[in-house]
Parts: sequence; structure tokens; C-alpha cells
Amino acid sequence: MSERDTRLHGSWRLISFETELQDSGERSQPWGDHPNGRLIFGSDGRMMVLVTAGAREPGTTDEKLLGLFRTMMTYTGRYRIEEDRFITRIDSSWNEAWNGSEQERFYRLDGDTLEVSTGWMPNPLVSGNPIGRAVLGFRRE
Repeated sequence: MSERDTRLHGSWRLISFETELQDSGERSQPWGDHPNGRLIFGSDGRMMVLVTAGAREPGTTDEKLLGLFRTMMTYTGRYRIEEDRFITRIDSSWNEAWNGSEQERFYRLDGDTLEVSTGWMPNPLVSGNPIGRAVLGFRRE
């Protein structure tokens, strides 16, 4: 593995989750000021990510359980590095449609801070699904 690969190894704590609209550049925090989550890159070529909204209540009804599902994202698989992005071949995900797919994420590493962003795509968290992307900030633990 290259030097770039090994610098990602380890556990990263989520410190921010924002969505950005392509047309306006407007950013919002759809899951609040203090989202929860971890991103882990293993030296064995596997990664795992879990992101949840900051304010979540335990679910005891179908409606509350659905709300919990809609405020989380998690997947795992084997990853590879290509220039300024990592691509994960998903083998298990909270969204069955992602299993077997490849998810591409762009990243910028600055010391113990890691910024990860998706490509531009219709944003399912905004009414009308305008083109946007997610931008996540992580700090090494």
C-alpha cells in the first residue's frame, strides 16, 4: 500500500455532517450540530462507516423505528485508493440496494482531520431532490 493508504488507517470520529447544494453552494446540517459516527480504515483493506443524527430517541413503535432508519447510514466493504478518493465495494449496508455496488468518496487529509465528500447527486434529504453532495468531517481518535 502507498503512504497515502496508511495515513488513513485507524479510527476517525465524526465531527460534522453537512449537505451542500450545487447551484447555490448553500450548506445545511440535516442531522443537527452534533451528529454521531465513526469511520474505520483497516490495514487489511476493509473499511466501515456509521453515521447517525445527533438527536435520536429510542424506537418502540414502527413510526419511531422508521425515523431511526432515516437518520442513519452505515456500510462496510473492501476499499481501494485512487488519487484523491477511496472506492468501497459494499458487502453489507443499511440499504440493501448498495450491497454489491461501489461507493466513491473524495477525501482531503490534513494532519488528524479528514474531510470526506460524496460526488454530486440528487439529494434525498432535501425536498425536490436538488443536486448536492454530503461533506463529512472526521478527527482521528
